[in-house]
Amino acid sequence: MSTATIAPSPSVTVDNSCSDRPSAPYTNFNQITHEQFQQAADHMKLEREIQLLLRTPYRELIVQIPVRMDNGRLELFYGYRVQHNAVRGPYKGGIRYHHEVDLNEVRSLAALMTWKTALVDVPFGGAKGGITCDPTNMSRNELQSLTRGFTQKIDMGLGIYRDIPAPDVGTNAQVMAWIMDEYGKKHGYTPAIVTGKPVNLGGSLGRDQATGRGVMIVTREACKAFGVDIKNARIAIQGFGNVGSWAARLISNLGAKIVAVSDVKGGIFAEKGLDIDKVLTHVASTGSVVDAPGTQPVSNEELLMLDVDVLIPAALGGSITDKNVDDVKAKLIIEAANSPVTPSADARFLSRGVRVVPDILANAGGVTVSYFEWVQNLQQFRWDLDKVNHELEQRMISAWNAVHFRHTNENISLRLAAYTEAMMKVAEASRQRF
Repeated sequence: MSTATIAPSPSVTVDNSCSDRPSAPYTNFNQITHEQFQQAADHMKLEREIQLLLRTPYRELIVQIPVRMDNGRLELFYGYRVQHNAVRGPYKGGIRYHHEVDLNEVRSLAALMTWKTALVDVPFGGAKGGITCDPTNMSRNELQSLTRGFTQKIDMGLGIYRDIPAPDVGTNAQVMAWIMDEYGKKHGYTPAIVTGKPVNLGGSLGRDQATGRGVMIVTREACKAFGVDIKNARIAIQGFGNVGSWAARLISNLGAKIVAVSDVKGGIFAEKGLDIDKVLTHVASTGSVVDAPGTQPVSNEELLMLDVDVLIPAALGGSITDKNVDDVKAKLIIEAANSPVTPSADARFLSRGVRVVPDILANAGGVTVSYFEWVQNLQQFRWDLDKVNHELEQRMISAWNAVHFRHTNENISLRLAAYTEAMMKVAEASRQRF
């Protein structure tokens, strides 16, 4: 493993408090990804040599980023960039800022990106990055210093045909603008070095809603395939950040009844369905869905157990485990978050006939439109919003059809079908290159 470190001076006070990872229901996300990979590899009877190539990350960077905080105190943050596989194209994956980020999580998410880009057939590999920090307690200046320091430390691994970061949990278009600007100081104006940028800096129209729109498309197609009338469907969404809020808005436009949503502070419920526009207005003024007018309170845990047709976990991973899976009443789960269902819970769902649309399909809309943004940057030509949405629709439906066909034809779970479909593409590219 390649590392780049800076040891703190003995005379400098270093605060590592934000590096402490609290306990979680299931923190070993790398183990989740490994189990899912192995199930597909066994199903495919994938040869040992190819398994080795597909399982092992190409490069892992761990960097230390000292930041002088606004109060004059020096804090040391740990950052990660894992480049998993690039046989089908340059590494691609987001950068998350969160207090629970660690190497295991980033390694797992990098592998997921490899399968996700292959599944929607965009010419990228998989990577992921992150910094262990709490961005909600940092000022704009502190976040900018952190971002620029991180960019400097991983600069050697970036490039428009090598590794292209994007936003993720805790980051946004502004963070991508700082990365682009910092990278440009050394390499010149290079908008294609990141995706998810502000539109006036080369970002794509429709990128902010892309992941949520992809969730909507897959939800619509899954409901159609499994006999759920989406116009009368009751849906609960755990997580009301960028992905969850856009999914709620777009799915409600199809006529579905969004009865509950939640964020980190809590959730809300309305038996007759939430007015999503009013909820969005409330969030804009208060910063949370909690106490939105005309709603009842519901906890994040209780939301998962509501009597709904479709459950969309769109928060962080590990929210449905063997401890609460039997209380989940929904018959269709759409994984808008990464790894929200643990393997043991997945097996219980399968035995109960509950269908789970896996994360590598359900939330692939973001990386798909990131690909469109990268193409536009390379061509120096902007697409209009209708073209972006049309192309996204086609990619997502094509991926869904391939997964559903394999699920039906081989009588396997949707997750196993998606992993098999994706891994076949990466395995074939690996055989051709090695």
